[in-house]
Amino acid sequence: MDSIPLLRFLFAGQLRRDHIITSSGKPLLDIPGGNLLYSAAGLGVWEKDVGLISRASQDYPQEWLEQISKVGFDRRGIRILPELFDQRNFVVYSDQDTRFSDTPISHFARLGFPFPKSLLGYTAPSQQIDSKTQPTSRTVRLNDFPPDYLDATAAHLCPLDFLSHTLLPSALRQGRISTITIDPSPGYMNPTFWDELPKIVHGISAFISSEEKITNLFRGRSSDPWEMAEYLGSLGCEIIVLKRGARGQYLYNHSNHTHWMVPAYPVRMADPTGCGDAFCGGFLAGYHKTYDPLTAVLYGNISASLMIEGSGPYFALDTLPGLACARLEALEGMVRRV
Repeated sequence: MDSIPLLRFLFAGQLRRDHIITSSGKPLLDIPGGNLLYSAAGLGVWEKDVGLISRASQDYPQEWLEQISKVGFDRRGIRILPELFDQRNFVVYSDQDTRFSDTPISHFARLGFPFPKSLLGYTAPSQQIDSKTQPTSRTVRLNDFPPDYLDATAAHLCPLDFLSHTLLPSALRQGRISTITIDPSPGYMNPTFWDELPKIVHGISAFISSEEKITNLFRGRSSDPWEMAEYLGSLGCEIIVLKRGARGQYLYNHSNHTHWMVPAYPVRMADPTGCGDAFCGGFLAGYHKTYDPLTAVLYGNISASLMIEGSGPYFALDTLPGLACARLEALEGMVRRV
């Protein structure tokens, strides 16, 4: 009997069936995607021993599950549900920070590509507000993953629904997990969840949000990124990171009230899909290794730089040995305290 691997890192998130048109006009049809795989790969640039937690539709391809194992991730926490739901995702890019996810027929027609059968019947999901009380079939529960997962020491929660993000941290702390980072979902990063935010933020090691999502949350209250970060820090979270796409990241360290600007490592973009998720995985690797927030941001930044140079969640795992460390050393000189 095979022994159960000793895991150090857990990732909970979503699996997707991606349909992408890159800014160069290259179509990538029905490939593995989702924030879960990209964030885990961002950590995989630096570390191993990763367990994945997710809920997937009954028709999620078996060969994709097997591929997850082949790249070295533990997939025992992925639960295939006895029901069907749409996991397709469509996005077309004009540049790194501009994307469209609606009317795929018009985009394929504009580029002169035949419309793929795998997108027949696809409707772009509307941005709905999460429920504060009712779980959905995709809400991750503690009993979704094996008990030995709680022997890990660090976890990252990718964008999931509000209930997943409120229930999972306390459940994870029942074991040995002392480091928990969260990338919030747009489903609750809006003013209607303002009073609920402390339930998410308090006691989390790091709150890592895109600038777009945090600006939406503070709509009508503030537009100053540092003011927003400082408020989130006051709710009981030491580290606040704002992901700014091609402009890099802002870091606010609440323990010593320092502010940092980190530029994106300069690379040639091929496909920005999952770069923000890869950043989160790299951040967790750096923080778990050094417990220094700024170093963690640098690790995340480099993971994102490797991911953006190719397509698919596993691209960054095949980069040349030593490249990540070389980029990390170069990036250290570009950091600025503000």
